[in-house]
Formats: sequence, C-alpha cells, structure tokens
Amino acid sequence: MLKYEFERVRYTMEGFGLINGTVYGSIDYQKVIQNRALDGWRFVGTIPATQRATGHIEEMDLVFEKEETL
Repeated sequence: MLKYEFERVRYTMEGFGLINGTVYGSIDYQKVIQNRALDGWRFVGTIPATQRATGHIEEMDLVFEKEETL
C-alpha cells in the first residue's frame, strides 16, 4: 500500500516585473525533493494550495509517496 505526504512550499516576492508588477520565486524546492528521496520518498507532483486573484500561486504542496511496509 502506498503512503502519501505533502510538504507546503511558499513563494515569496523577489522583485518587480514590468508587466505584472511582481516577480515570485520559491524556496529551494529541489533540496526538499532531494532530502525526501534520501528517506525513500518519491516525488509525485504539485498541487496549488493558495493563489492570488491574479492567478499567481502563493503556496503549493509537493506530493510524495512511499511504499508502506506492513
């Protein structure tokens, strides 16, 4: 049976763009994925968690799965 866990990643404002006014960047999500892989978790995908009215994602959940041993 597979077990699933979610880890929330927050985007932060890094500067200003010419068209949309704001540029967003995320924390180092690659380290989160690599650290989970070392513990036997497999990265499955992302789910937007919170979003601005402009459509910009502020937070997303990284989804991980692992075979559960009985």
